[in-house]
Amino acid sequence: MAVKKKYKTESFESMMKRFKKNVEKRDLINEVKRREHYIKSSTKTKLAKEIAKKREKRRQEDQNVNRSA
Repeated sequence: MAVKKKYKTESFESMMKRFKKNVEKRDLINEVKRREHYIKSSTKTKLAKEIAKKREKRRQEDQNVNRSA
């Protein structure tokens, strides 16, 4: 991602600030971390199912606690 000076008088600090904002806005850091290692689609599906099971179990436990209180 190239960053050019907007103005001839723009300082390096302001240009760097613009660059950082742009990176943050596009969420590039998380994208790079996500693409660091290849994960097979079957593994992604398996992980998603496990997470869904944990979430559902937690939700049911919360409902049981609220009923008994």
